[in-house]
Amino acid sequence: MKLCVSCGMPMGKAEDFPLGDESKDYCVHCARPDGSLQSYEERAAGMAAFIVRTQGLDEGAALSAAKTMMSRLPAWRGRS
Repeated sequence: MKLCVSCGMPMGKAEDFPLGDESKDYCVHCARPDGSLQSYEERAAGMAAFIVRTQGLDEGAALSAAKTMMSRLPAWRGRS
């Protein structure tokens, strides 16, 4: 089972991959509709929105948490 290099999600089924392409190293949630990887800014905003919805943090705190998590993932190492 692969882990998404962009968000860390486990990917075990074809539907977890963008356009069902299991050769990708990132998940369907981190992909644009054409299957390409979202930019750092797009992914940070998406993760922050998810954190707001699921954990109830305010937007600023959620964005900070998202960027901290992302800094530990292969696709975004070295970014802040």
